[in-house]
Amino acid sequence: MLAFALASLALMAIPGPDMALIMRNAVVHGRRTGLATMLGGLAGISVHATASVVGLSALLATSATAFAVVKLVGAIYLTLLGVRALRHAAGRARAAQAPAGQDRTEPLPHRQAMRQGWLSNVLNPKAAVFFVTFLPQFLPAGEPAFPRSLALMAIFALVYALWFCALVAGVDRAAGWLRRARVQAWLERVTGACLLAFGARLALARH
Repeated sequence: MLAFALASLALMAIPGPDMALIMRNAVVHGRRTGLATMLGGLAGISVHATASVVGLSALLATSATAFAVVKLVGAIYLTLLGVRALRHAAGRARAAQAPAGQDRTEPLPHRQAMRQGWLSNVLNPKAAVFFVTFLPQFLPAGEPAFPRSLALMAIFALVYALWFCALVAGVDRAAGWLRRARVQAWLERVTGACLLAFGARLALARH
């Protein structure tokens, strides 16, 4: 269990779409919006976990067509989020040069933030394949697989929640500096570029 938790934490520390989106929403819209995005991602994980139990993830792992469809939809969604972030960055850059030097950010409803986090996670076929390929390595031979799998999935979800809650809390502490118009414009550019890169990488990913 401990080895699985540490391995899960190491995987989450690698930058990916979830991290880019959660951090972006936390910086731009505040701690609660960042946490709402994280909860959406957590709900997406529950979908993948349930799918792996009933065999849908195995279908993605074995069917090139199913993998390609989910991959394409996910890549398009990440690309749209990246383009939106770059457009927001351009607006913030113009606002920073205005006499007031500030930008009034339209609030992002928590329900929409959760939907963004959920879609970002659910439309990533690699997350589904992860549960099929990574989790079985921690299932001991000779024991019932179902209860052990549920326990490991619960651990993964807990590590996910704790990791991103810690990141959002760190962003919130630096809120005064991070929410300056010029800094937000720069962060939006970086986030937009990352989301576009993740979308391209997903689109080019091989089954």
